Amino acid sequence: MMALALSWATSAHATIWIHSDSGGRIEDYLSRYRSARASNERVVIDGSCLSACTLVLGIVPRGRLCATQNATLGFHSAWEPDDHGHAVISARWTHVVLANLPGAIRHWISRRGGLRTEMLYLRGPELAQFVPACTA
Repeated sequence: MMALALSWATSAHATIWIHSDSGGRIEDYLSRYRSARASNERVVIDGSCLSACTLVLGIVPRGRLCATQNATLGFHSAWEPDDHGHAVISARWTHVVLANLPGAIRHWISRRGGLRTEMLYLRGPELAQFVPACTA
């Protein structure tokens, strides 16, 4: 599995800020975002949110999620180490990722050839079609 690398900062206002998160273990992100959903925390994407980090889109309700102009989402196929420690694509974990993303995002990914080893980036006006812009 991928190593866990979180860059979260939670303020006293029950807001999770994502600044520079390169992703990690899928099951860890599923658990973390489900906890955020259950606690009614708001999530602000204000920088890079890559790999497993993007699961936030399908787990935290859209009304409690926003992206700043600095936000960039990056999607790729999931991987896990083989017996020799080399990264190999995991169809099982890639399916888990896709199953936990909103349909509109899955469609966006599909129109770009699906998940693969190369990162697909979503940012700017295109991102604003899927994630509400943060307001003051």
